[in-house]
Amino acid sequence: MDILISGGSVAGPVLAYWLQRYGFSPVVVERTPRPRLGLGGHAVDLFAPASEVMDRMGLLPRLRAARVETSALRYELPDGSSVDIDLRDISDAFADDRHLEIMRGELAAILQEATADRVEYRFGDSITTLAEDDTGIDVTFDSGRTGRFDLVIGADGLHSAVRRLVFGPEAEVSHHLGGYLAVGTLPNYRELSTHTVLYNAVDRIAAMYPVAQTAQARAVFLFRATELDFDHRDIEAQRRLLRAEYRNEGREIPRLLDEMDRADDFYLDAISQIRLDSWSRGRVTLVGDAGYAPGPAVGGGTTLAVVGGYLLARALAEAGGAHAQAFSAYERQLGDYVRRCREAAPGVLRRGIPRSRAQLHVNAMATRLLTRLPAALSKRLLAGGASSALSSFDLPDEAAPPDIEALGYAR
Repeated sequence: MDILISGGSVAGPVLAYWLQRYGFSPVVVERTPRPRLGLGGHAVDLFAPASEVMDRMGLLPRLRAARVETSALRYELPDGSSVDIDLRDISDAFADDRHLEIMRGELAAILQEATADRVEYRFGDSITTLAEDDTGIDVTFDSGRTGRFDLVIGADGLHSAVRRLVFGPEAEVSHHLGGYLAVGTLPNYRELSTHTVLYNAVDRIAAMYPVAQTAQARAVFLFRATELDFDHRDIEAQRRLLRAEYRNEGREIPRLLDEMDRADDFYLDAISQIRLDSWSRGRVTLVGDAGYAPGPAVGGGTTLAVVGGYLLARALAEAGGAHAQAFSAYERQLGDYVRRCREAAPGVLRRGIPRSRAQLHVNAMATRLLTRLPAALSKRLLAGGASSALSSFDLPDEAAPPDIEALGYAR
């Protein structure tokens, strides 16, 4: 059974791994010109359900070795004051839990490498048209290449081309949460080791943290704004927009903005959710941010992408390739988890970006207080809210490989 997956970052490789394990024939098309080398993007969280998937793939030891370690946090406030917070006790409290923080680019590189000898990857290409009939889908690619597949899966992110081709314009399914995220690489000029510097202002924050075993650091910007009109492919326009939002901020911000002008991996995007009544239509379905993005940086999208890829492959295996049955089971199994993550995201944004000068200081003091409480109590307090929503999912066991040949691809 030939299955085309659009997107080779996180959801796509996870899905491809499990599909080939169950006897399907996945092909991954990825618009970036070459395999990822790691360390790009910002740090992302893998909560317990995603870590369990990685363990079943045999990748958990490697991911643990690559995890981001943060031992201290410095809050730098607009009045020139700062608050230093030792995070080691909190980190120790969670040491046995399956919660990992890792650079998104490194996660993608590990997943691509783990599937490279099992799955066909086509880099530097993308889908331009889809034409479905009763027995399959004819696909045209940007390169001019064509192909026919039994199923097409959109794992191509927040601005999914597959979703646009099948479900219509992005504006009809994207819901802005009132914030924006920007990320870029810069030299580690502050010589940070395992600590993060957080610059706080009303309605906007910026952070700088080191990239382990390199001379680089990553800058992350989060700010509140109503929906802005910009092209997510126009990087220079994004840089101008970021500079305009932070133009009145002092301290390290001007230096960070200058570095973003030079960062070749800079990007800026809206913190938006994708909301669809169904992620499937005919022989096409969506996985990860393409189908149910809870909001970049606030809703656990990476965890949902990993779990979604695992569950979709499992559903297809259990249904013997009968796509309508499988897609329905996939949506049923994942739907409540998606809703809980989606509902938690606005609260993360609301608490994380201060709305007033008072909240600037309250956030810093609350974090410092948390580190001084007994570890068990700190862990209990942190386990609520978004963390609880993202960690609470009972991952089903692997499916038995189906006899796809005998089922005639369940068309």
